[in-house]
Amino acid sequence: MKYFIMFLLLSALFLEGCSETESVDHNYEEPQFKNATVHDPSVVFVNDYFYVIGSHLEFAKSKDLIQWEQLSTSVPTNTLFSNVYKELAESFEYAKTKTLWAGDIIQLKDGKFYMYYTAAEGTTPLSTLGVAISDHVEGPYKDLGVILKSGSIKENGKMHDATVEPNVTDPHVFFDNENQLWMVYGSYSGGIYILKMDEATGKPEPNQEYGKKLLGANHSRIEAPYILYSPETSYYYLFLSFGGLDANGGYNIRVARSKTPDGPYIDAKNQDMIGAKGAVGSFFDDKAIEPYGAKLMGNFILDSNEIFSTAGYVSPGHNSAIYDPKVNKYFLFFHTRFPNRGEEHEVRVHQFFFNEKDWPVIAPLRYAGETIQMYTENQVFGKYHFVNHGTDITNDIKETQSIELKKNGEISGELTGSWKIKDGESASLIIDDIEYNGVFLSQWNDYENKPIITFTGMSSSGVSIFCIRTTN
Repeated sequence: MKYFIMFLLLSALFLEGCSETESVDHNYEEPQFKNATVHDPSVVFVNDYFYVIGSHLEFAKSKDLIQWEQLSTSVPTNTLFSNVYKELAESFEYAKTKTLWAGDIIQLKDGKFYMYYTAAEGTTPLSTLGVAISDHVEGPYKDLGVILKSGSIKENGKMHDATVEPNVTDPHVFFDNENQLWMVYGSYSGGIYILKMDEATGKPEPNQEYGKKLLGANHSRIEAPYILYSPETSYYYLFLSFGGLDANGGYNIRVARSKTPDGPYIDAKNQDMIGAKGAVGSFFDDKAIEPYGAKLMGNFILDSNEIFSTAGYVSPGHNSAIYDPKVNKYFLFFHTRFPNRGEEHEVRVHQFFFNEKDWPVIAPLRYAGETIQMYTENQVFGKYHFVNHGTDITNDIKETQSIELKKNGEISGELTGSWKIKDGESASLIIDDIEYNGVFLSQWNDYENKPIITFTGMSSSGVSIFCIRTTN
């Protein structure tokens, strides 16, 4: 009898041990974050440094995407121009402003750096888009002149129509896969446009006017276009920000894709993004554009209790993106505000991946040096915070729900369903009969100062989810 009892005790201990997750090789050291403030960060990689330039000539750099060095914080104190008000006098006078909005820097084949700057006051469509040049990424830059204007009478004598023509801000200049230079740009007003550029001058090729429209019209709140080509999927990805940028504006990051740089861009629902616009006569019609674009990230908070009252993001957006072939990683750069911190904002960098449908899925937590691995069920089961980003444009901050990924492949808790790992990297969660394809990842949770397992995924209709494990 005593042997039978001993057998039952040993069996119970064995089963209890089997219920514990296997350890994961967290392949990075505890990060020491140093933050920077750059609104509308656009990235360029030069001499082992990632640089981000943004509105108001805010400027910062980092070697590891963890510790940032702030180089400039405002137009009056900027480090990029010797005398910015004299150098860009035409733009400041035309746009009736003393500041600059989102900019972009690219190094062309002549080795020189071209900065695309914009001046806008904000309450009118009076804007300029110009280009300046430097031998060094950190400047000083010399103006080459204004290349586009919006808001006044055009060269053909017609008045600018802000309902269908662009506000010439938020430029991104890039090479396509065949080394043709392009510029995508636009904010609210008449939509997002794309132009072919002349690499010899850094200016648009002639006879294009504003270029080709990709989406938007009638003052739809769509801005911050950024296009990245993926050699992994052979798609061009058009990232956008929908909504308003302030803490109550519901800013959120969306994406569509195309096989060609100038579109058409199609979302996860197979909708042409040219349909993303408000009705004629409307102004800021968010409901009309909500169904378009795969929403990657919006407002969320991990826990509304006192400990985690600022853990999450508010109005994340105006992103840029880069592929680093040396480490085979994709990175998303954006500014974000935070729960219960008002309009204070900082740069965040998240790694992203492509799911089995070739859509980008964003790591739920900021980059800390992690590299994706092959994971097993025994390494990732457990209890998680669950965030569904939905498709809405809202200033509501989405709270998490509690779920548990069980070893038997079931999901329990506030939501139910099933889950599985498909090949060690790709995985799927099925919740309420909706499948989310994505990946598991070991990340650093800087809210709790410990490594943790996360999941990021997207449904076939373009709804993104985050899962952040609450247990080690």
